[in-house]
Amino acid sequence: MSTPDFLNTHVLLQNNRARLEPLEEKHFAPLWQIAQQKELWEFTTAKIDSEEDFRRYFDTALQEVNDGLSYVWAIFDKEQNKYAGCTRYGNISLLHKRVEIGWTWYDPKLQRSGLNRNCKLLLLTYGFDELHLNRIELRTSHLNLKSQKAIEGIGATKEGVLRRHMIAENGFVRDTVYYGMIREEWPEIKLRIFNKYL
Repeated sequence: MSTPDFLNTHVLLQNNRARLEPLEEKHFAPLWQIAQQKELWEFTTAKIDSEEDFRRYFDTALQEVNDGLSYVWAIFDKEQNKYAGCTRYGNISLLHKRVEIGWTWYDPKLQRSGLNRNCKLLLLTYGFDELHLNRIELRTSHLNLKSQKAIEGIGATKEGVLRRHMIAENGFVRDTVYYGMIREEWPEIKLRIFNKYL
């Protein structure tokens, strides 16, 4: 089965808790309000210390969408009736039927509220059931134990550590922990991990 080319379409994903809206300029102001919380960037390669930094980050995300490198969504929390963060498909390879879910951040007040699980359900369902991907990847810093626990909590398999893999904007050299999920695993994971959100 071929993989649809979704990169030039408006892909809005939603369930009872979350709505993932394709990133547009209108999202800049509400997302900047969240992005000012420095704890969000502690383990990322981005350095966000000012609105100018976030403007560059935001514009880069939009440019990657235009270049077909990423598909970026603003996260709207229906329960709280407000924007809550951002996520994306990156490292997209439709030829090899794989994407990476990442660059994800939420308002810290909404972490561990069920929002992340609902968003991941939308992204995994769209990837495996609509795009017919063979593989979805996730990765995080070796120091970000909270993120590793969350990724393992959605059923992804830890596949290894790439040592001295990335250099952050502040010069820190990071090891990257890689996780993956494949199409054959998805039906069981969907029922076991996400059943309460279906």
